[in-house]
Amino acid sequence: MAEYVGHMSLTLWPGPCRVAGMKQRHVVIVVFPGFQPLDAVGPFEVFSGATLAAELLGRPGRYRVTLASRGAGPVRSPSGLTLVSAPLPGAGEHIDTLLIAGGDGAQSARRDDVLMSWIATTAPRCRRVATVCTGAFLAAQAGLLDGRRVTTHWARAEQLATEFPAVEVDSDPIYIRDGNLWTSAGVTAGIDLALALVQDDLGVDVAQTVARHLVMFLHRPGGQTQFASPVWVPRAERSTVRAVQGLVEAAPGGDHRLPALAAAAAMSVRHFARVFTAEVGETPGRFVERVRVEAARRDLETTDDTLEVIAARCGLGTAETLRRVFQRRLSVAPDFYRRRFRVVADERTPA
Repeated sequence: MAEYVGHMSLTLWPGPCRVAGMKQRHVVIVVFPGFQPLDAVGPFEVFSGATLAAELLGRPGRYRVTLASRGAGPVRSPSGLTLVSAPLPGAGEHIDTLLIAGGDGAQSARRDDVLMSWIATTAPRCRRVATVCTGAFLAAQAGLLDGRRVTTHWARAEQLATEFPAVEVDSDPIYIRDGNLWTSAGVTAGIDLALALVQDDLGVDVAQTVARHLVMFLHRPGGQTQFASPVWVPRAERSTVRAVQGLVEAAPGGDHRLPALAAAAAMSVRHFARVFTAEVGETPGRFVERVRVEAARRDLETTDDTLEVIAARCGLGTAETLRRVFQRRLSVAPDFYRRRFRVVADERTPA
């Protein structure tokens, strides 16, 4: 049974490591009560494996990885998994990479004055700072993200942008680099981020070796929008506008040109467009396209119909239009999306 204690690492490949005399890059992964285990364990595995991969390939490079927390000792996650951590390093300890994990406990961790003070004073001394998922909230609270372009879990992106208006939040990328600041989406995206950090340090061949061992893409296709749930689409306050939203959602392939929608709301075209945009947060045309993309996603996941059939049924016209819209909205081709997310017939039919 493997246990994470301080800066001890798990061995991904057999055999001794013979690079003890080589300069180490010290990576500190900060956790807190209520952290998301994969946010910490995923990057820990990548950095630990990169040392051994570099040795196997005859490349210079070694990481020392420390799992650290405010109080040291056992740190419990919401799932019940508990990891043993070292204390936060002192001011005299050189840290190459500071990585802040996320999790449901991030909101409470933001109120921990000791932890926040340590992050704020330590980060400027590090070569680079990285966050996974809602770890971005701790970095933002410490003033590290102002004026930077960052990402976080798609479900928390709007909250991050609202609470920290000086931060430029992009909810789609799996990870973003802005100078010496790296941020990633949630959970498994921390592995993507760590692989990118290893590639930046030790080269693509070392990072690729680790990715292959973990059965991972070195660069995951598309962004996190392809995984996002559509439930966050806002509802209008006016009943007439809500009725139009329902009309579009009930029949994505219908005639939803602006004059038709305005007539359904009993408004002039100009007035309807202005009211709809103000209440929904996007133009009628963008909303219709969003609904049609979601309908096409469902069809790609649950049917064997051709792209031409799906495009026509969902109001997107042709397969080529479907491809262009998917690429623009989800950064992935519909064919690839289907291969990744398709539910086979046996899984769709209840026993």
